Amino acid sequence: MRIQLINPNTSTEMTHAMALSAQSAALETTQIIACTPEHGPKSIECAFDEVIASAALLDLIEQGKLQGVDAHIIACFGDPALDAARELADAPVIGIAEAGFQTASLIAHRFGVVTTLSRTLPASEHLLQKYGHQHKCSGLRATDIPVLALENIEPDAYQLLKTECLAAIEQDGAEAIVLGCAGMSALVEKLAEELPVPIIDGVVAAVKLAESLHQLGLQTSKIGQYGQRISKPFIGRYAHWSK
Repeated sequence: MRIQLINPNTSTEMTHAMALSAQSAALETTQIIACTPEHGPKSIECAFDEVIASAALLDLIEQGKLQGVDAHIIACFGDPALDAARELADAPVIGIAEAGFQTASLIAHRFGVVTTLSRTLPASEHLLQKYGHQHKCSGLRATDIPVLALENIEPDAYQLLKTECLAAIEQDGAEAIVLGCAGMSALVEKLAEELPVPIIDGVVAAVKLAESLHQLGLQTSKIGQYGQRISKPFIGRYAHWSK
């Protein structure tokens, strides 16, 4: 199968790192098609960033649809534009936060989330509520490590991430840890060796969910919420959506 892996920010270095993690976990018959938007923020760390990034993200969803990919993954922990992408796509669209929460709930009674900036915590809380996992989450913790600092993480920053993971386990009662940023994907193996609970990367979790849906022959439902979008005129840059 062919999975389109979309990094909604414009950091090509992060896209490359995500692609390596995704391909290493994928089946031999799965091709990972990693892509980066042509415009938008270098990192996504607030609601404004998410909104600006969403239009370019949807351009890539349309591109993947035209290429006939079998699934799309939105590799940003805010799951930006996920519902809109499902309206646009026929193949399954998976957000890495939802994939991380779903996977953790299968292997732990309660899981913790360790993310980047403190200001993103309300967004993570909202997603836990939206997806129905709030009661399974032991707590959310922020490292205040900027997203771009994860590309070549310094030892002190890694230690801070590990410390917050340990606090989630020892103080909050987490039985598994969901990492709250796609940029942390390359750190999973090291953290898993040093911590006593499962460490879940949403990028890899999304890949395996996408493969499972493909093997089951399941597509996005086009009845109701994710039905075809309403045709109407668009003016300016997005006039091509007028159909």
